[in-house]
Amino acid sequence: MLIARLIADSQGLETRLDTASKALGEAGMPVAEAAMLDFCGDVLEISLPHGDRLRAAGILAEHFGEIDLLVADHAIEVPRLFVSDMDSTMIGQECIDELADFAGIKDRVADITERAMRGELEFESALRERVGLLDGLGERAIDNCLAERIAPVPGARTLVQTLKSRGCRTVLVTGGFHHFADRVAEDLGFDRVVGNRLAVANGHLTGQLAGPVSDASTKLATLEDERTKLGEGARVLATGDGANDIPMIEAADYGIAYRAKPKARDAANGRITSENLTVILKLLGIPEAEWVLG
Repeated sequence: MLIARLIADSQGLETRLDTASKALGEAGMPVAEAAMLDFCGDVLEISLPHGDRLRAAGILAEHFGEIDLLVADHAIEVPRLFVSDMDSTMIGQECIDELADFAGIKDRVADITERAMRGELEFESALRERVGLLDGLGERAIDNCLAERIAPVPGARTLVQTLKSRGCRTVLVTGGFHHFADRVAEDLGFDRVVGNRLAVANGHLTGQLAGPVSDASTKLATLEDERTKLGEGARVLATGDGANDIPMIEAADYGIAYRAKPKARDAANGRITSENLTVILKLLGIPEAEWVLG
């Protein structure tokens, strides 16, 4: 069984649904039922007796356009674990790019970041190269960067707080840095933070990392460790935007690519094109009246 949910614009909906249903049927995934959710008025739920969730997501996106959707191989429920990337997912910025601006090298660093997130560069070497370019930058620049540049994306705090109100454990796991992630996690309400540490000496960055690298394998290991602690049957939601998020997105029951790079988007059974993260709550079937506003 597949359950697909998408945020549906009523204009032209019937026509788009007909063409999408035809395409799904031709792909061996006939539609059994389609109806708007009573408790989430703009959410269309489509039931299919069988099929591949990634293929179904791709077909629906092809026929409905730039939409927010989630396809699961079971009845969709509120997850017991939420694991999320930070940069360009929970916050609207890439912290290392913004920090590099204080050193006057943002364009140089941002280009490496973009290529790494697209999966064109090996993550660890790209990370170490960018951190090396920050050698000698005063640690105070981090505080200034946090105050002046870093802000959560719309709906981030509401998403985290609403899930927590439903008994969901929340973990922020990033290829970025604890200097930023600890404060972002505190602001949004995450239960745990996993990330990299910038080495500092005499009040300045050394251009090195302190401790092991937090990368794609770290994100996946964190998800699996947290899921094991919750026990069999615990549903997991994971969100991210870059290539280093793909393993945890693929491992999650609800792997959602948020305004993501193509490789991450294509690996996900959920896709968010809207800016506001509260659409995830709609796709999970949580009525707006029950959201915990941030």
